[in-house]
Amino acid sequence: MISLAFMAWLTVVICYGGNWLFGQCMIERPLVVGLVAGILMGDVQTGVVIGASLEAIFMGAVNIGGAISAEPVTATALAVAFTVAGIDQSAAITLAVPVGVVTAFVSIFWSNVALAMFAGRFDKLAAEGNERALAVQHYVLWFLKYAIFGIIAFLGVYLGAEPVAAIVDQIPANVMAGLNAVGALLPAVGMALLLKMLWSKELAVYFFLGFVLYIYLGMPMIAIAVIGVVFAVIQALRDKELFDLVHSGVAVAATTDSAMSDEEDFFA
Repeated sequence: MISLAFMAWLTVVICYGGNWLFGQCMIERPLVVGLVAGILMGDVQTGVVIGASLEAIFMGAVNIGGAISAEPVTATALAVAFTVAGIDQSAAITLAVPVGVVTAFVSIFWSNVALAMFAGRFDKLAAEGNERALAVQHYVLWFLKYAIFGIIAFLGVYLGAEPVAAIVDQIPANVMAGLNAVGALLPAVGMALLLKMLWSKELAVYFFLGFVLYIYLGMPMIAIAVIGVVFAVIQALRDKELFDLVHSGVAVAATTDSAMSDEEDFFA
């Protein structure tokens, strides 16, 4: 179990810390975290499936500035580790989602309170022009931040996987069915959060079209996505034609006004 816990810790350090080490390269998304966790824990298929499920849940979770709505890296690492440890996949996802919300508050505290104590030293080194010391302090604090933050995942797996698995084994079948139903509904919650930001009357018709194609016509999601790309290309070409017409109309109008002005000057 300690090796599984260490892999969960390493997943957090790689994906959460690496995402900000080279700029925000989006490796903190559950799709990537699930793949990395699956590779490290020896079950790539489980990692990818759980990553895709949690991506749908956390898709609408957007972090702006210092405001973090959810932290999906730890949640994904724990969900993959719990599933590899023998817990039902839906139950593992349901248990891991609240962790992503709680660890978001831990991340806010760590960034805005703990690391803020080093701001004065950064200012001092910058004023002295000591670039080497600035770089050393930056990378040391980077490692400490995400190494300590990864302990949450480590302890969650080391202390929690076996007890959670034992508790899950004692849960009645009807309660487990309820947990599985909740786990199946969570992607709808994530999609609803995303639609809340993107919804508009002009785009609503496309959402309803996709719903009809999937529910009533039984088309696969990949085919619906291809249709969506086709509609996007058609709309983009139409917008470009309108843009060109508007600008060509402005150019013609400007040319006509100039000719009329020259003619008036000639006959004046």
